[in-house]
Amino acid sequence: MSAGRILVVDDEPQIRRIMRATLTGAGYEVDDAKTGEEALEKVREFRPELVLLDINMPGMDGLEACRVIRASQNVAIVMLTVHNTEAAKVEALDAGADDFVTKPFSTPELLARIRAALRRVPLSQSAASRIRVGELSIDFAGRMVTRGETSVHLTPKELELLRYLTQHANEVVPHRELLQAVWGPDYGDEVNYLRAFIKTLRKKIEPNPDHPQYVTTEPWIGYRFNGSPEPA
Repeated sequence: MSAGRILVVDDEPQIRRIMRATLTGAGYEVDDAKTGEEALEKVREFRPELVLLDINMPGMDGLEACRVIRASQNVAIVMLTVHNTEAAKVEALDAGADDFVTKPFSTPELLARIRAALRRVPLSQSAASRIRVGELSIDFAGRMVTRGETSVHLTPKELELLRYLTQHANEVVPHRELLQAVWGPDYGDEVNYLRAFIKTLRKKIEPNPDHPQYVTTEPWIGYRFNGSPEPA
C-alpha cells in the first residue's frame, strides 16, 4: 500500500534521481518535473498529495508555481530552499507553502517534514466548523478567515495552528506543545520555525500584524489566542 503520492520539482537531474530513490524506498509513489510549468501539468495528471518544490528554477520559479498550485489545489506543498533565513522562509509561507526544508538536508529530516505536511488534524466531533471572535469569522471547513470585508485563505498548517490556539483560547500554549500538536512528535524545539508560521498567520488575521491583538507572544514560553470564540 502506498504511503502517498509525491511530485518532486527540481531543475537538477541528480536531485530528482536521489529524491525519487529515497521516497520510493520510503513507500511513496513518486513522479518528478524539472520546471514550474511542467509541475503544473503533473499536478493535474499525477494528482499528488504532496509537492516538493524547489524555489530557484529557471522560467517559472518555485514561488510562482506554489501560488498557482495553491490557488486551485488542496495539496500539501513543501518548498526546498538554499537560503536559511527567516525572510526566505516567510516568503515561501506567504506563497502558500505548508513547510520548507533548507538544502542540504538529511533524509530523516526530509521524511519527517513530509509526514508532518501530509498529516491532517481532523475536526473533533465537538468542534464548531465556523467560529466568530471579535471581528474575525473563521471557517475551518472552508479554510478561510474573514476580517471585516476582507477574506483570506489559510494554508493547511496555518489552519491547524489557528484551530489549536482557538481551542485553547486565553491560555498560554508553550512552543513545544504547539509544535507537536500541529506537526507531530518529530518537532518540539524549532522555535524559530514556529515563529515564521506565526508571522504569516498574523498577516492574515490581525488588523496590525506588528501589534497583534489576537495571537500574542508570551516571551520565552509560547503564544496565546485572546478572545472568546463562539459558534458562527
